[in-house]
Amino acid sequence: MANIVAIVGRPNVGKSTIFNRLTDSRKAIVDSESGVTRDRHYGKSEWNGIEFSVIDTGGYVKGSEDVFEGEIRKQVNLAIEEANVILFVLDVADGITDDDKVVANILRKGKKKVFVVANKVDNHVRQGLAGEFYALGLGEVHNISAISGSGTGDLLDEVVKVFDKDAVEVDLDIPKFAIVGRPNVGKSSMINALLGKERNIVTPIAGTTRDSINTRYTAFGHDFLLIDTAGIRKKSKVEEDLEFYSVMRSIRAIEDCDVCLLLIDATLGLEAQDINIFRLAENNRKGIVVVVNKWDLVEKTTNSTKEYEEKIREKLAPYNDVPIVFTSALTKQRVLKAIEVAEKVNFNRTKSIKTRELNDVMLPIIEHSPPAAIKGKYVKVKFINQLPTHAPTFAFYCNLPQYVTESYMRFLENRLRENFDFCGVPIQIFMRKK
Repeated sequence: MANIVAIVGRPNVGKSTIFNRLTDSRKAIVDSESGVTRDRHYGKSEWNGIEFSVIDTGGYVKGSEDVFEGEIRKQVNLAIEEANVILFVLDVADGITDDDKVVANILRKGKKKVFVVANKVDNHVRQGLAGEFYALGLGEVHNISAISGSGTGDLLDEVVKVFDKDAVEVDLDIPKFAIVGRPNVGKSSMINALLGKERNIVTPIAGTTRDSINTRYTAFGHDFLLIDTAGIRKKSKVEEDLEFYSVMRSIRAIEDCDVCLLLIDATLGLEAQDINIFRLAENNRKGIVVVVNKWDLVEKTTNSTKEYEEKIREKLAPYNDVPIVFTSALTKQRVLKAIEVAEKVNFNRTKSIKTRELNDVMLPIIEHSPPAAIKGKYVKVKFINQLPTHAPTFAFYCNLPQYVTESYMRFLENRLRENFDFCGVPIQIFMRKK
């Protein structure tokens, strides 16, 4: 099971700043006006060699006073439900407010490990003031300053100790395929078509699937775990608590799988939210198959499939080396084909290229088209090898790695794809000093 840390608390206590600190990013908009976080914020973090996900729940608070208590109850209850660890953030400058008490009451009833985090403790006076938070009855208070980073290391030392006990993973040695996509694109219908029975409730109402359902599939010579996720949907549509729960589960499914089958609705085309899901899978370095479902509902001409495919690849650029399968879960057309393609992508994701073969193919290509000279400096690549990671990663050893441009690294990636077939798999390239 993936480790998830949820950051909860009333608006404007510094949740987004802590999120940025933990994920080493600037994804969350940080502003002094309460309720600024409007979007889902999810990131990866690592401490003492242990990886975990961080979710900034601030985006689920509508921010207006009259509905605040109901909204905060939803977000905190969901965090308790889904995360391993809760960081309850308080502002030392404000002391304990009525809204903080609301959150504390809910957290006391939950069974998850809660860390009380006193934020904005950036001097000795404020260290003394933070003692007030012991009155909330949630145990030790951890003093930090999210802006400067002081205290966050000590806090994370304690957080990962909890993971050591709780994160026990039972893993079947078979590929895991997650069926992901927006609500109502036919994910449950796809699983029913594969299993030949009504395994999941199928209705035309978006958002019917509330949870991730895992099924082992062993028919027609295949053996894999199939994960049916609840649809990931835009923040503006996430209005009820179960929708937020679905989003968290979908993120977890993408993290825990080997290959994502991204279902899109043929009648709607590839939309912005589909691209967001695609990028989430890509950032997690998962294999990806784009499955165009409901193809039976589209009026076709001679070049329909080719034109449709070109439009998808255009929108997915620069990483568009992914297989695209046109299916209909309703008529079962090409449903098994989608699974066969997912298995091929999984093979691509796990294959290892021999060092000699890699150098025999790539070094002449580099010699013929070397990196452009920058400030009169010439980059010479001497040696290449594949690193032993869970997804294809290559190290190019050269004299001046700092002068290799992004565009040249894309050139190298494209040559690797052409020569070794990494279709459907994100590739990572590192330039290293020889």
